[in-house]
Amino acid sequence: MVQRSLLKRLFIEFPLQAGKQGAANEKQYHYIKHVLRMKEGEEILLFNGHDGEWIGNISYLSGKRLIFNIIKQIRQQKKSGNFEYLFSLLKVERLDYIIQKAVEMGFATIRPVITDHTQGKITNMNRLLDYAVGAAEQCGILSIPRIEKPIKLTTLLENWPPNKQIIFADERQKTRNPLETLTQLSTTSLAILIGPEGGFSIEERQRLQELPFVSAVSLGPRILRSDTAAVALMVLVQALYGDWRNNDR
Repeated sequence: MVQRSLLKRLFIEFPLQAGKQGAANEKQYHYIKHVLRMKEGEEILLFNGHDGEWIGNISYLSGKRLIFNIIKQIRQQKKSGNFEYLFSLLKVERLDYIIQKAVEMGFATIRPVITDHTQGKITNMNRLLDYAVGAAEQCGILSIPRIEKPIKLTTLLENWPPNKQIIFADERQKTRNPLETLTQLSTTSLAILIGPEGGFSIEERQRLQELPFVSAVSLGPRILRSDTAAVALMVLVQALYGDWRNNDR
C-alpha cells in the first residue's frame, strides 16, 4: 500500500460508500490516464465534499471508461464554516489565485460582486469551480465552496440577511488595528467584501457605512492590491472565528 501522503487526490461527484464503485467522467479519465499515467490497481484518495475522504483504487481502465473501487474512509467530513468571500471582479489571470486562497482559507461561499469601478468580467463560471476543485485536491481540503453568479453590489445589499455581518476593507479608513473592530463582532456568521483596484465609489462607501450589518476595517497604511487585501482579511477572520482555533482540518 502506498503511503497516504503520496497518493493523488481526486474530487468526484458520486456517493462514497465502502464496497461500492463509481465511474470517472471524461475529464477525469483523461487526467488519470494521460496526465497522471495511473494504471489499474493503483490507489487514489477520493472525496466529494459530503462523505469525507476515502481510499479507492482503479478497478477498470480501458477505452474511455474508468471505474473506481471504494475501499475505506480515512477522514470524516467536517462541517463547513460559514464564511463568505465577496469580491469585485478581477482580471481573469488573477482569478485563479484568489479563488485558490479562498478555498485554502476555508471559505464556504464565493460570490463575485459588480461595483461601480469593476473592471473584470467572468465568461465561464465553470472555470471558477475548476480553480476551487484544484485547490482542494492539492491542499487536502474536503469541502468545495459554493460559487455564486456575479451580482450587483446594490442588489446584494438590498437582499442581505441582517444577522450576517459584512466586513469590508476600506482603504480610506483611518489606519488602526483591524482587530479592534473584528473582536467586537457579535456573530461568527461573516462575509468579507473586497472592492476593485480603484476602490469603492463615494456612493458605495456611503451606502456601506449606513448599514448596521456592515463594518469597515483598515488593513494598514499601505495601499494593497485587491487580492493581497483579500488574503490579509481572510487570515484575520479565520484566526479569530474559524477552525484555526482548534486542531481539526
